[in-house]
Amino acid sequence: MSEYTLDDTIVAIATASGIGSISIVRVSGEKALEIALKISKKDSLKPRFATLSYLHNTNDELIDEALIIYFKAPFSFTGEDIVEFQCHGGIAIANLVVDTVLDFGARMANAGEFSKRAFLNNKIDLSKAEAISKIIEAKSSDAVKLLARQLKGELKDFVEDIREDLLFMLAYTEVSIDYAEEDLPTDIFEKINQKIENITIKLSNTLDASRRREGMLSGFKVAIIGKPNVGKSSLLNKLLNYDRAIISDIAGTTRDTIEESVKIGTHIIKIVDTAGIRENTSDVIEQIGIEKSIQAINEADIVVALFDNSKICDDEDEKILNLLNDNSDKNIIKVLNKSDLENSFDKSRIIDFIEISTKDNINLLIKKVEKILDENTQEDELTLVSKRQIKSVENCLENINLSKNPLHSGELEFFAHFITEALYEISNITRPYENDEMLDVMFGEFCLGK
Repeated sequence: MSEYTLDDTIVAIATASGIGSISIVRVSGEKALEIALKISKKDSLKPRFATLSYLHNTNDELIDEALIIYFKAPFSFTGEDIVEFQCHGGIAIANLVVDTVLDFGARMANAGEFSKRAFLNNKIDLSKAEAISKIIEAKSSDAVKLLARQLKGELKDFVEDIREDLLFMLAYTEVSIDYAEEDLPTDIFEKINQKIENITIKLSNTLDASRRREGMLSGFKVAIIGKPNVGKSSLLNKLLNYDRAIISDIAGTTRDTIEESVKIGTHIIKIVDTAGIRENTSDVIEQIGIEKSIQAINEADIVVALFDNSKICDDEDEKILNLLNDNSDKNIIKVLNKSDLENSFDKSRIIDFIEISTKDNINLLIKKVEKILDENTQEDELTLVSKRQIKSVENCLENINLSKNPLHSGELEFFAHFITEALYEISNITRPYENDEMLDVMFGEFCLGK
């Protein structure tokens, strides 16, 4: 089998499988137009115009009537000639078109190859390629809006601003090291210090915002906690509108965490029903479940703590209250459940709570959760959308912080090393850093060797 190359013309079905009104078959490469003309029996195709045409296979048999749109290089998604066949919906017709394109000399595209070619041809950067991948999988309008900002180039602009400042610092530092006899601006190191502080603030704010809003893509985690038989599983079933969890009066029925997704407002949330937390249990399996419950609290964006209105506040409730105090930095909703029964719980123990009955109506809780989620998705800060992006920013920030002492002590070689590492890290988000960029700044800004 011959090796795949970028000179190959590739083809793939661009729409999801199944029955629909249209299916789109996309062809990219130097033979795309030639193949389209053979299939349509047209002499030419006007770029960016939809042309209605009959499609024929290599045996000259009619296979469909479809719209053909030709995108001439470099004005296309991949930067190459692209032809799209918008044929009638259904996998059979789309496969016939693909088979015909293959017969005329194309090959099947590999996974992600259209986007890869767009990146290699400088039509998109890595941040946009990542946003394209994730927006296809997005399950909520929050995620779509967030990813659309990256498609527009918000992250690219952020990275370019950081790169520009780092290149400025690196260029002036290299000149100070290699051309010490040259006259440099007297305030240059004051400017470098200021840029370092500005970058530190920008990167730190971006990391904080990204961690707060991580659930926008994968779903915000909501952990339901409480002592046994307080109504956690009943609440989960009510939220899902079906019996997902087993309900009984026997303490310890829920042994493991149960995780399900549901939509509240415009938000996708992952609800985690935890095992009942109590002081002492001799059951090893139940103890493991309790430990996983505590882990779920640590990982949750919102904690819903249930208390039983019909029972007195006991030691197990106190354990829950202590856990809430230990996690006071989280969004916590205290809920007094079983409000339809006679009150025995000391309400003064849980200030700022809501009362519900999982047997009746839980709209008050749903509105409370939705309000918190709305507040967490209305920030204007830039948000990173993948662990790869977060790691790159963390590493960049770490190197920026490491560069401060060498700068202040005059160890410019070490300072330049850390700034270079920071450049490589931040550049991983969009496009790799090349040393020639620093040289361009260095020799473009200074009259060296005059």
